[in-house]
Amino acid sequence: ETTGGPSRYFHVSETGGRLGYISPLSHNFCASCNRVRVTCTGMLHTCLGHENGTDLRAAIRADDHNSALNTSIDKALSLKPKQHDFEESTIDQPAVRRTMSTTGG
Repeated sequence: ETTGGPSRYFHVSETGGRLGYISPLSHNFCASCNRVRVTCTGMLHTCLGHENGTDLRAAIRADDHNSALNTSIDKALSLKPKQHDFEESTIDQPAVRRTMSTTGG
């Protein structure tokens, strides 16, 4: 089963339910990832596995017609990474210093 996101689902016969796994270390799902996050402070993150982001606040405040905002979003999406940087060897020093809870993931 798929839902258009990075999870892979399995049927659990004992419960009749399904269980979804996102396994970033063994399965690089980035090529099919359709997820982005916008924080409450206006930062657009196109990947949870990368530090970079796009600050949308100035674009939001720039004009009433959202053309600057649309341009900023288009540019950020065109730079969306092709793969994440999660490595098992970096467990003691994470690839991303920002935690998922600050991003909304």
